[in-house]
Amino acid sequence: MEPNLTSSSPKQHLTEFQDLESKEGELYLRFYVASEREFALPATVVREVISAPLDRITPIPNAPYALLGTLNLRGRVIWVADLSYFLNEPNALNTERAEISVIAIEEQDTMVGLAVDRIVGMEWLEVEEVKQKNIPDSTANLFVRGEWLLDELTNKNLQLLDQQAIIQSGLWLA
Repeated sequence: MEPNLTSSSPKQHLTEFQDLESKEGELYLRFYVASEREFALPATVVREVISAPLDRITPIPNAPYALLGTLNLRGRVIWVADLSYFLNEPNALNTERAEISVIAIEEQDTMVGLAVDRIVGMEWLEVEEVKQKNIPDSTANLFVRGEWLLDELTNKNLQLLDQQAIIQSGLWLA
């Protein structure tokens, strides 16, 4: 769970940060896309999570449908795309709202923004528990490394994305 920085108690802040530092496994950012599927990215590639008003994302004429536009992130202009298109999701991101959650990821000096439905927070997860999942004839296979089974009874899972495959995808150029 993400630390609550709105609390007025410095001692509580310290405890919450210690909880993040003392866990087993690796740290991941959890989030949802528009179709209510939950995904995760390694915290090591997440540079920033932004809640951006739509007017901060500048549309680019004749850009591919997946690209929402560009965003100025601390003086660096990055492309922002609706992650749902990469994953072949049936629902596109709702852009008719006040703010859009954008995850800025970076791999080998390339930074892009992934627009998602909502952010869950940071969580420690065991990499050894990731199972490979192959969806027959699915574009999503290109971007999903595997998944964690969170609940056997409901078959709820959390899918681990391959940030390098997303950044290197031809959808940015199409």
